[in-house]
Amino acid sequence: MAITSANQLELLQTAEAVAREKMIEPELVIEAMEDSLARAAKSRYGSEMDIRVRIDRKTGNATFTRVRTVVEDELLENYQAEFTADQARPYFEPQRSPENFWVREGERIDDYASGPQVGDTFQEQVPPVELGRIAAQSAKQVILQRVREAERDRQYEEFKDRAGTIINGVVKREEYGNIIVDVGRGEAILRRNEKIGRESYRPNDRIRAYVKDVRRENRGPQIFLSRTDPQFMAELFKMEVPEIYDGIIEIKAVARDPGSRAKIAVISYDNSIDPVGACVGMRGSRVQAVVGELQGEKIDIIPWNEDQATFLVNALQPAEVSKVVFDEEAGKIEVVVPDEQLSLAIGRRGQNVRLASQLTGLDIDILTEEEESKRRQAEFNARTQLFMDALDLDEFFAQLLVAEGFTDLEEVAYVEQDELLTIDGVDAGTAQELQARARDVLEARSKAALENARALGAEDSLIEFEGLTPQMVEALAKDGVKTLEDFATCADWELAGGWTTVDGQRVKDEGLLEPYDISLEEAQTMVMTARVLLGWVDPTELEAGADEAEDETEQEAGA
Repeated sequence: MAITSANQLELLQTAEAVAREKMIEPELVIEAMEDSLARAAKSRYGSEMDIRVRIDRKTGNATFTRVRTVVEDELLENYQAEFTADQARPYFEPQRSPENFWVREGERIDDYASGPQVGDTFQEQVPPVELGRIAAQSAKQVILQRVREAERDRQYEEFKDRAGTIINGVVKREEYGNIIVDVGRGEAILRRNEKIGRESYRPNDRIRAYVKDVRRENRGPQIFLSRTDPQFMAELFKMEVPEIYDGIIEIKAVARDPGSRAKIAVISYDNSIDPVGACVGMRGSRVQAVVGELQGEKIDIIPWNEDQATFLVNALQPAEVSKVVFDEEAGKIEVVVPDEQLSLAIGRRGQNVRLASQLTGLDIDILTEEEESKRRQAEFNARTQLFMDALDLDEFFAQLLVAEGFTDLEEVAYVEQDELLTIDGVDAGTAQELQARARDVLEARSKAALENARALGAEDSLIEFEGLTPQMVEALAKDGVKTLEDFATCADWELAGGWTTVDGQRVKDEGLLEPYDISLEEAQTMVMTARVLLGWVDPTELEAGADEAEDETEQEAGA
């Protein structure tokens, strides 16, 4: 095959035909041809030569040019493609052939008085090459590769901005349970775990799905679809409810058990429009359109409320809620429901409470009124017994303290005396005696904890560390943390505890110092202080890191 002797116009027609078929720019195909011819020419003239090829866009004529660039003396490496200013000077003059010329900053040089300068290029036309079979095959591969890359770039650019939207397509085939979908100018994949459980597809079926992700990978852009993603349902509501599209109603949260049941929280920014009614539509027309697309998935439309307790009560509908108790530190919430509402609140296989938890982002414990009453009574009895045993009080007086909100000895020992005086029957002398007894007990406990810690092997470096109480040192020693070095190697969550997610479920990690109300930030500070004391960390680096973090925070806030 001899490309240079082929019909030159046919070359351009071929480029245009390939471009049309692949839906890319003809310029990209011609550039690929130029690149392939240049590579073939290098195989003949030498791989170190800078050979460039230009195909005339009108005539198809290919011009082969050797380019040499003027470089600094010390940077000269390739004698075939570069030369120094001294080496270039004999050639730096008007050329007899108009095909040979000098270029400076993209313009032909007409004035040669200044001499050659670094960056100037000498372009010299060379005879075209005749390609042998192997060279022609190589050139073909180069063209195909460039065309393929251009096609992939085109697909990625076209679909990257469609992530997070709904797309329509036609099912092409099924591969190992995954559905390959023709989305017009590309293919997308609907993995089997992204299909709604009961649905199946055959070739040429029309399908609507959510574009979950578009990635640029070595094998080309990958378009991942989903019909189970909660945002798929949100996008369907946007299509069916004009008020959402117009921004009058906003979807605040979505939770789905795909194919079975879903909850969606909405809020209206126009007091005259009911967000739930607008989403339901006339005789349920709007919500039924979404239900039909989701294979009959039951949808609870819930009014969103900025008050978490109210929002949670709404989210647990249709169950009725008696009381909501927050544990803000643990991000946990307890919901008390009437006994007869328990099964309704939990739902089949825990579906209702699970969806409500996803919707609100909270861990929810559901108790019946009877269970909650028993628990509160048990806490009341335990605190009463604590005060009776520790402060040597009779049952009535201990119950009085608990009823007034005192939960432990520290509160009694260190509370302002005026608070104790508000209790009926407590005068200044009684209050003073109560606090003295509480402090004695606490001091005795601290002394015992310290002795126990020493017996367990705790060293003075840990005992004397600021911020650790004797009880904390005892708890650390029981777990093998006996020196300041041991303490400095602890992670903050090992001390303060935390939550991890395992298989979609939040799991509690108990911290060594968690019973003493140590927060994660306090644990971090204590560990870093220990590392500084041991010389493991330079305090100036800590300050620099804190300044950088502060700057980043300010920048984010500004953005």
